[in-house]
Amino acid sequence: MKIGVLALQGAFIEHEKMLRHLGADPVQVRLPEHLEGLDGLIIPGGESTTIGKLATSYGLIEPLRAFAQQHPTWGTCAGLIFLAKDIGIEDQPILGVMDVKVNRNAFGRQVDSFEVDIPIKGLEGEPFHAVFIRAPLVEAVQADTDVIGTLADGRIVAVRQRHLLGTAFHPELTNDPRFHQLFLDLVAKSNESL
Repeated sequence: MKIGVLALQGAFIEHEKMLRHLGADPVQVRLPEHLEGLDGLIIPGGESTTIGKLATSYGLIEPLRAFAQQHPTWGTCAGLIFLAKDIGIEDQPILGVMDVKVNRNAFGRQVDSFEVDIPIKGLEGEPFHAVFIRAPLVEAVQADTDVIGTLADGRIVAVRQRHLLGTAFHPELTNDPRFHQLFLDLVAKSNESL
């Protein structure tokens, strides 16, 4: 299974390590042609404004949008912002493919980062240890989007919309491969239905 990892900025190397650990073949995506032949794509955390500007510079916005409309795509932290249809501002380049409204910096500054265990629909075993770093928050979802993870107070931090997955936290910064396995299972199911 070939999984692209958008490698413009952010925590792409950690995603690659987790994918290799699970037997997938990670491919760094920096140009439109790097999307060819991929089974799925991960858009990592980082800085969403920078990711948008770099994707624009490299001619990646439209190719990424077209890919995400057809193939399993997972955005973590800044990647979730990049996938969302509504981020509260108009002038930041985003893909706009996921029916969610996201508050870009809901938890404050870097010093306000935190870790917490969260039950995730679709993950067996103990709650997932989630790492939040200048994290976004999903403020609203449309009817076709499932909430799969919330904080104890009900705030939404993980969503799934058909073949799209979004997390406000960083599963790649843990030693727990279950979220990456969940994505690989989603990719496998999507390939079966093609």
